This record gives sequence, C-alpha cells and structure tokens, in this order.
Amino acid sequence: MPRMLDVSDEVRAEIGDEEADRLLAGETAPGSYDCTSCRTPGDSEQERTSTVLFIGDETAVLAFAHSGCLPSQVVQVTEEQLRGAVKSIAGDAGGEPGQAAPEQAVLGVTSGLVLIAGELHPALVVEPTAPIARPGATGFGDDFLPLLTEQGFLPLTDLSAAPPVLHGWSVLLAVGQLHAVLQPGSNGGQPVAWWQAHQPLQVTDPWRAAANKHQQVLMFAAPVGSIGHQPREDLMRDALDKAAATGKLVGAALPLAGT
Repeated sequence: MPRMLDVSDEVRAEIGDEEADRLLAGETAPGSYDCTSCRTPGDSEQERTSTVLFIGDETAVLAFAHSGCLPSQVVQVTEEQLRGAVKSIAGDAGGEPGQAAPEQAVLGVTSGLVLIAGELHPALVVEPTAPIARPGATGFGDDFLPLLTEQGFLPLTDLSAAPPVLHGWSVLLAVGQLHAVLQPGSNGGQPVAWWQAHQPLQVTDPWRAAANKHQQVLMFAAPVGSIGHQPREDLMRDALDKAAATGKLVGAALPLAGT
C-alpha cells in the first residue's frame, strides 16, 4: 500500500530515485514507526510522514518523523552521534542491566524576548545541566564558554547592544516551532545540528513575529547554574544581566532558517 511519505529532493538525491520510489510505493517503508523527533508512535499509512536521512562520516541511517515534527531533510552528524541515533531508533539504550550510565550534560534552551536599546529581540538562552569538558580533557573543569568563543561567540559584559551576527550558524524554525541550532559543517559542508530539540519547542506568537521581523535570533550562553529556569522574561533578563556583569555570558546573533 502506498505510504503518506514526504521524500525531499535532498533525501532523494542521497538515496537515489529507485529507493525513493520503493519507499513511496510502500515496499521498504515501515507502516508504524517511532518518530525520530518526538519519540511517539506514527503510522505512515494514516498520517503524513517525513523521511529524515542521518549521514555520518562512513554510514547513513534513514529515519521517519511526523511531518508536523520535522520536514524531510538530510542531517549531517558525527559517526558517534549516528551510533547513538541508531540505538535510539532501535530502542536500545545499550550497557548491561543495572549499569549506571555516566552523567552527560544536556543543553537546556529557553526562549524569550529581550529588550535591547528600546527594541524587542527574540532570544534563546542556553545553559547546560552540568559542566562541559573539552573533548579528551581529564578533570572536572568547565570549558563551555571557551569552546563557544572559539566558534565565534563573543563575551558580553552588558546587554546595551545586540551582539553581532555569527555567519555560518543559524536557528531552525519550522511550522512555528524551534527545531535546532545549526553550526557550520566540517570543510564547508552542510550545516550540522549543534543542538537539536528532543521534541520541537513551541514558541510564542510575539517571539516568532520578532524573529520574522529581524530574520535572526540572539543566542546567549552561560555555564551551568548561571541563569536557571526563570518563569518570566523580566527575571530571565535580570539573570542575563548578572551573568554578563560577572563574565559568565557569551552571545551572537544567528540568522533565521525556516519560518
């Protein structure tokens, strides 16, 4: 039975016309699946479904998502991320029963409007749940801000002006939801996800309107424990000001991708 699949031109270019046609005809597409974005069940016979191709350094994995969660696309990832995605898609967490996995920092992302020089700007505030160590480093240092400044983010001492645009990075909005923060791919390749929402995040209408007006989103980042989850935008702004005053804030303006 034909499936209600969306196969984008870039996915078709990677997997070839023959495989794409077999998918659309229902020969190789699953009926039911777990959405690679929100992890809830989907059915390609009953609802529109996106094909999402994850490409690593050596291998590629074709996954499926509700069309409302993700558009059909190619996502460049590292081989290590791809192995994790395969385990996630297969529902296999790995490890022995009862074995505790080491704590891994998760990036918390909060959206809000920030008033700068009399104008409201859409902002994302990123704060990890644990210290971020440099890959291969030993010890318990926190290299989160140095790693970002090496990528082009600027240390901010106050929020009197919006930070400059960081070209090559972008914020992916689709169908009014926040999907990912993208960074430049290696060797000038396709952008890759620096942060990707486990489930697309809903943003407010005023935030989306401001993003469409400016065609960019301000991203601020601070070490664990600097900002916290603030219930109101004025409290978030106070926390940002304090982090900047104590040298614990970096930022950049990231162009908008999507709508």
